[in-house]
Amino acid sequence: MKKNVIALLALIVTFQFNSIAGIVIGTVTSADDNLPIPGVSVVVKESPSIGTTTDIDGKYILNVPEYSTLVFSFVGMKTQEKQVGILTTINVALETESLALEECIVTGYSPKISKIKDKLLIRGVTSVKCDYEIADELYFIPTTHQESFNTEGYSTIHENGFKESIKEPLSTFSIDVDAASYSNVRRFLNDGQLPPMDAIRIEEMVNYFTYDYPQPNDGHPFAIFSEVAKCPWNENNLLLHIGLQGENIKKENLPPSNIVFLIDVSGSMEDQNKLPLLKKAFKLLVQELRDEDRVAIVVYAGSSGLVLPSTSGENKQRILDALDRLQAGGSTAGGAGLKLAYQVATENFIKDGNNRIILATDGDFNVGASSNAEMERLIEKERDKGIFISALGFGMGNYKDDKMEIIADKGNGNYSYIDNILEAKKVLVNEFGGTLFTIAKDVKIQIEFNPAIVESYRLIGYENRLLNNEDFEDDKKDAGELGSGHTVTALYEIKLANSESLKKNSLKYQNSDINKLAKEGTEVATVKFRYKKPDGATSILLEKVIPYNEANFTEMSDNFRFSAAVASFGMILRNSEFKGSSNYQLAIDLAKGSKGEDTEGYRSEFIQLIKLADKL
Repeated sequence: MKKNVIALLALIVTFQFNSIAGIVIGTVTSADDNLPIPGVSVVVKESPSIGTTTDIDGKYILNVPEYSTLVFSFVGMKTQEKQVGILTTINVALETESLALEECIVTGYSPKISKIKDKLLIRGVTSVKCDYEIADELYFIPTTHQESFNTEGYSTIHENGFKESIKEPLSTFSIDVDAASYSNVRRFLNDGQLPPMDAIRIEEMVNYFTYDYPQPNDGHPFAIFSEVAKCPWNENNLLLHIGLQGENIKKENLPPSNIVFLIDVSGSMEDQNKLPLLKKAFKLLVQELRDEDRVAIVVYAGSSGLVLPSTSGENKQRILDALDRLQAGGSTAGGAGLKLAYQVATENFIKDGNNRIILATDGDFNVGASSNAEMERLIEKERDKGIFISALGFGMGNYKDDKMEIIADKGNGNYSYIDNILEAKKVLVNEFGGTLFTIAKDVKIQIEFNPAIVESYRLIGYENRLLNNEDFEDDKKDAGELGSGHTVTALYEIKLANSESLKKNSLKYQNSDINKLAKEGTEVATVKFRYKKPDGATSILLEKVIPYNEANFTEMSDNFRFSAAVASFGMILRNSEFKGSSNYQLAIDLAKGSKGEDTEGYRSEFIQLIKLADKL
């Protein structure tokens, strides 16, 4: 009997020991070359909101609950799962994932059709179905692509071309801090598909990453950075890099927030990568709230409703419980939801605070006030009252990128696409200040190029952010917003001028004289910036001269080379007529050589995405 009691006590002690949450550490390497992999996602399977990423040395540390399973995933690698148990160190070697079609439908006729089917089976196609034999050639279509019905919506992008500087010396555009296009492109690539052309907005891909620009020190809310060097994909041209660095305000110094979560709970949000992921994402944001911040929750489906009245960040559990109760079902009354969210935000308005709606949806507005024009008028009206709106996109198949972009652009907010819990952490935790707190609004850029040096120029990306030249000085014209700590990067490709090009560009009814300053050849361009304070109505002007430089791009900063790598990759994906000598290897080499510290692993992940796209 005594022995049984002792054994029972030992069992209880063992159970209690194993139930205690503990810290797990380890290193993730590549099984191919045993090198560490930074940026690997390490997530608790049972609680996906608990996770981290490996650092530059492939190391991670994570405090996990008892009896957990860790999931290790990385782009282009096979996902692995490891049970924690009583282990405190878990090292993992990830294997490269082979890309193969699982099933094909074969249509057509060929004398060698049986041999071709055998080859397909050898290549990893598990099943080949013959349909009908009427064609002269063999075609095969992956059934996984054929069976899905895709109604995703994207605004058409007409790529910027070169403009002659002697005829059009001014280039004017609004800044863009949105990053939705990059994570959406990543989603397509991870699913084994190349993204549609209009889903690729190169400026958003470039601005997904942060750059090492100096902090402002002259009383303005952002600092200005510029570089000029040889263009990596065209050695006869130059590449101009312009960067803005928003002031990084500490969280405790940010103004109080009045936030309304506007959440789509319609039937289209049932999938795991929609409402379930959305709830986990907002829970991360709730943990960042301070006592002085307030949150309300408005939902919409067949009708809209207030799920949670404005609640102090001190009462986080009440907010979390309200999120947990959300369920998907019904049609999508997007317009009614917007109106109710603005009503709630107005009732709880904080003077000199951050008053903002965060819309989370797949963008599928199909009932009620759903026209883009009607939404724009509503959003612009409320924006002028000081209530801004940001948009978080979720899901696939029926995703409406075009509507999400309009909402954020017109609402003085930013637009992000959340494809996994780590992206939610990036947007809502790592970039908390930039996502929620505007430090400068209506930020416009106008560049005057020197025609004595620049024959023509091309703005890379920003096609839907272009402004008329006269809009630059018009304070009534809306433009982009800059958040705390945000960086904005813009690139121009430049063709150099010569005496013949100046003669060729003469106009019939007026002379295009080049003054003495231009002929001195020391300035490529002058760039001007206009911005307003968050509560201001009058813009403030800044100006910077861009000196001439013909250095090789290999001598330039990591900022210059990495942004060029991303732009090059974007042009390859778009099959741009301006991609020059860009190819996947060039983009990889540029990115590898300029990766820098990469503490969060985003740049390492980008390199893996290029390799994945190359395979596809």
